[in-house]
Amino acid sequence: MYTASFAFFEAIWEAGITHCFVNLGSDHPSIIEAMVKGQREAKGNFPRIITCPNEMVAMSMADGYARLTGKPQCVIVHVDVGTQGLGAAVHNASTGRAPVLVFAGLSPFTLEGEMRGSRTEYIHWIQNVPDQTQIVGQYCRYAGEIKTGKNIKQMVNRALQFATSDPQGPVYLVGAREVMEEEINPYHLEQGVWDPVELGGLTPKATKEIAEALLGAENPLLITGYAGRNQKIPGALVELANTVKGLRVLDTGGSDMCFPASHPAWLGLRFGIDPSIENSDVIVIVDCDVPWIPTLNKPKDGIKVFHIDVDPLKQLMPLFYVPAQHRYRADPLVAVEQITSEAKTQASSLDAAVVSKKWDALQAAYKERLATITSKATPAEDGSFGTGHLCKTLRSLCPQDTIWAIEAVTNTAFVHDNLQPEIPGSWINCGGGGLGWSGGGALGVKLATDVENGGKGKFVVQIVGDGTFLFSVPGSVYWIAKRYKIPVLTIVLNNKGWNAPRKSMLLVHPDGLGSKATNEEINISFDPVPDYSGIAKAAAGGDLFAAKVDKAGDLERVIKDAIKAVEGGQSAVLDCKVTLGC
Repeated sequence: MYTASFAFFEAIWEAGITHCFVNLGSDHPSIIEAMVKGQREAKGNFPRIITCPNEMVAMSMADGYARLTGKPQCVIVHVDVGTQGLGAAVHNASTGRAPVLVFAGLSPFTLEGEMRGSRTEYIHWIQNVPDQTQIVGQYCRYAGEIKTGKNIKQMVNRALQFATSDPQGPVYLVGAREVMEEEINPYHLEQGVWDPVELGGLTPKATKEIAEALLGAENPLLITGYAGRNQKIPGALVELANTVKGLRVLDTGGSDMCFPASHPAWLGLRFGIDPSIENSDVIVIVDCDVPWIPTLNKPKDGIKVFHIDVDPLKQLMPLFYVPAQHRYRADPLVAVEQITSEAKTQASSLDAAVVSKKWDALQAAYKERLATITSKATPAEDGSFGTGHLCKTLRSLCPQDTIWAIEAVTNTAFVHDNLQPEIPGSWINCGGGGLGWSGGGALGVKLATDVENGGKGKFVVQIVGDGTFLFSVPGSVYWIAKRYKIPVLTIVLNNKGWNAPRKSMLLVHPDGLGSKATNEEINISFDPVPDYSGIAKAAAGGDLFAAKVDKAGDLERVIKDAIKAVEGGQSAVLDCKVTLGC
């Protein structure tokens, strides 16, 4: 029997989707039948099915997989309630521009047995809502309903065109039981006519103007946030920085590795606040959502600002603008390569002494920056340590090509400063503000690197705040890791609570009542402290390396033991007590 559901799986496989992260329900009888048929009759030509006891974890796994590889993945959830269970993960995939196809069933639209799939359970009445797509529609690049099996493959491919065309993001399809049960004639599409929309580059006039401005600037600055999603971008930016002597590169998004820390132009990751923003005389923004925060710091009046982006208008943000004289919707790699080529042509006419002076100043500032980072990463005399020292130690012990899945919230800058990522694709941070991404995200990243490398991929480390660890649904995460043999090393930054709300409060009420209140009084304390590694170990049925560290003298030994466990196929969770502000 060839049903619309089986055609759905054929369609996603033919479009390049290799994994389905599923949480099944009463809307999925034909989906389950199609899964069994595919796994028995089309083995090797059918998506791998990963059971996920929680929808947010499922979506985060698909997100992490897609973010690392650029290949869309699929999530299947249960009607309206499963769609709601996706929660903040839909926001993360949208703002993080992760191509993910979400499919959910609909309650049956017949109730007297008129069609196969008619209502058979009490819940079919309760879960019948007026417009299910509205639940997530505003976060999706496309949301639609499959109304017949006869064009189901076209509907899938139309959705995936939206998901994979810049700005990429999640798409949502729904189909009622009767539709998904429909028997149809087998058919195939010509996949070559369903490719994503391609962006072009800059005009010759724009290329010349930007190159000229950068070369003529005293303090040129390039700000990016997610350009490193294309793993060719870091190398292209290095070439530009080598051509425009004195150019500095600042990351204000942190969702991807955009520029290597070993280059003297590296300013690191700062969320929209850095002195370089105020002292620059030319700024080029490349694929960035928040280049600066005007209430805290902003560029000088009258400087030249150019904005190059796959989404320069930020069409899903009701409020967004930067004072850029010129904006371009363009492929960032093409644009950067164009600017570099033009800059090389123009650079021959520059004063060599001036260029040399800029380069020397850049290198001196870089050495000072590294020395400052090192000085802040020193443990205290009592043996306590901060996030900086922890991450410096991790960097020295973990494999050089480790992939870091980061959700450290207020500690993110300390993490980035001390990990100092070098390799394109080696740093992946949550693309949005929906805390809890990194549990499933890290599993998706590890699964992807294993598949892409024939079974034995790169080492993956998740670094997560303690509150965010709880958001990540660890009971689901570590069960999945155990069942599907996806070992990761998780580092929990234990500072006994949520510190982001206090920071937000102080930015508005620096001398208010809350500024003098305890964490307990403002309801951000985690006291008593949960047994984070114990929670994970229980979820894995006891088969997990769990440890706690609160002294710098023990750190290296425990990390080495954890690395050994993960390399042997066992997940590990280290509960690390860290001091604030370093």
